[in-house]
Amino acid sequence: MDFEDRLDEQSKAVLEMIPAELLDLSDIPKARLMVDGLMAAMFEAAPDIPGVEVEDHWVPGPPGDPDVMVRVYSPSEVETPVPGLYYIHGGGMVLGNVPMGDVECKELAADMGCVVASVEYRLAPEHPHPAPIEDCYAGLKWFADTSESLGVDRGRIAITGASAGGGLAAALALLARDRGEVEIIYQELIYPMLDDRNITHSSHYVRHPKVWNRKANIAGWTALLGKPVGSDDVSPYASPARAEDLSGLPPAFIIVGDLDLFVDEDIEYAQRLGQAGVATELHVFPGAFHGSNIMVPMSETSQRWEKIRRDALRQALHG
Repeated sequence: MDFEDRLDEQSKAVLEMIPAELLDLSDIPKARLMVDGLMAAMFEAAPDIPGVEVEDHWVPGPPGDPDVMVRVYSPSEVETPVPGLYYIHGGGMVLGNVPMGDVECKELAADMGCVVASVEYRLAPEHPHPAPIEDCYAGLKWFADTSESLGVDRGRIAITGASAGGGLAAALALLARDRGEVEIIYQELIYPMLDDRNITHSSHYVRHPKVWNRKANIAGWTALLGKPVGSDDVSPYASPARAEDLSGLPPAFIIVGDLDLFVDEDIEYAQRLGQAGVATELHVFPGAFHGSNIMVPMSETSQRWEKIRRDALRQALHG
């Protein structure tokens, strides 16, 4: 049974509406324009979320590099300090921006009673590794260092990201552990992009042109690395699955669908985290594909997905 045969009718109907060229990364600037247009259309239909203040900050970037924009979402009428949630958007390392996460970040700030900070990291191929992860680290360090003025409890900072953002969140957990400057209490990895090698069964399985697929994934990794995927000298801060030592990392939550090309690498990473003594919660959803929780939000699977994810995040932030 192939990928399309496993999709339910609701998912098939949604994918029918997506332009076939959306994930054609042979022209990345064009793909960015298409994604921005699609996200703008989605935002138009999204309800307003009151009670959250939004402010942009330009913070010191990596040494010798430009400043980094961090957008902060603060819930009104809460007693500070509150937990902090550091958010990294997805986009295959080559697409996306902070505004595409505005609705979710506002929802998380309001629902979780936490301050959310979203980082505008530089994208490949114009800015290959280590630019994206170093921007993410610079934003995280600023978030921790200015936590008091932001109303954040520095001892309760978690990180989250989906897809490329999940991969960067996993890499950020490794980098923060190794640099020893910021303590992270929890890493929420939503179908994270973890392994440049693309050697698992599932990495070959998904080839549907309207879902993040093998061709797009290899293009994204190649842009980030600036060299062929599977090269010998790839840093674990670019490709976290390359890390040899996963001990000492914060508790992890990993959620992925069984129709996602990342499912095998995500399961393996969860197993390795557990073997390294890291408290790890793993959920694999039958019939869910990459991004289906966003594309088909009202399905029973997506509703269960979001409840499980938010319940775990609330527990991590508030105990």
